[in-house]
Amino acid sequence: MPRYKAVVEYSGTDFEGWQLQPNGNTVQQIIEKSFLEIQLNKTKIFGSGRTDSGVHAVGQVFHFDYEDKLDCKKILLGLNHFLKKKNISVLSLDFTNYNFDSRRDAKLRTYTYKILNRLASPAILENQVWHVTKNLDFKLMQKASQIFLGSHDFTTFRASSCEATSPIRKITCSELKKNNDQIIYIVKSRSFLQHQVRSMVGAIKFVGEKKWSLKDLDEALKSKNRNNCATPAPACGLYLENVEY
Repeated sequence: MPRYKAVVEYSGTDFEGWQLQPNGNTVQQIIEKSFLEIQLNKTKIFGSGRTDSGVHAVGQVFHFDYEDKLDCKKILLGLNHFLKKKNISVLSLDFTNYNFDSRRDAKLRTYTYKILNRLASPAILENQVWHVTKNLDFKLMQKASQIFLGSHDFTTFRASSCEATSPIRKITCSELKKNNDQIIYIVKSRSFLQHQVRSMVGAIKFVGEKKWSLKDLDEALKSKNRNNCATPAPACGLYLENVEY
């Protein structure tokens, strides 16, 4: 059976996350419904990973099987015609290897997190950034981000409901960039734990506002205790940026 690979972007504001839920409005649900809207058979899609409620994506990947060979360009246009009012856009759709798996085959995932650091509230960027009014020390935050590099036990920085068998993750990139009044955090790993990135950003922000020292952050990481985590950053500033294979 032919297998297809798609890349999709979406605003997560109005969704209860990516994955199907019995009573939730999810991205996966809307995309699967869109196949029926363009007169295709019921189709189940498989994402590269879950994004939580309110989290955005500019490079989510999914795959699906279909019994017939599809005209990818025609299907892409049809799906986007239905999805355009849903804040979802399929960026590409291509035939792929029959054993390609969007989740298992991922070699590297990149997330970004956007903080708007100013007094004035966002007008255009509402629900797209974390608005922080307290002045943040960018240089201290840069140093804080470096503490996460390498392989660590991230028990402190994962949700209590996280079902991953191991809390060990290897962070290959952890850095901040500044663009006027925006602070952008970039983090890369093969995989992440539930709420890991938001928890890491919350800790970096604690350092930036001098609520924590760099030593406090290091000790929180080494404690392997969720109770020692900073308040996690809200979902609105988080983006699944890219998935590499």
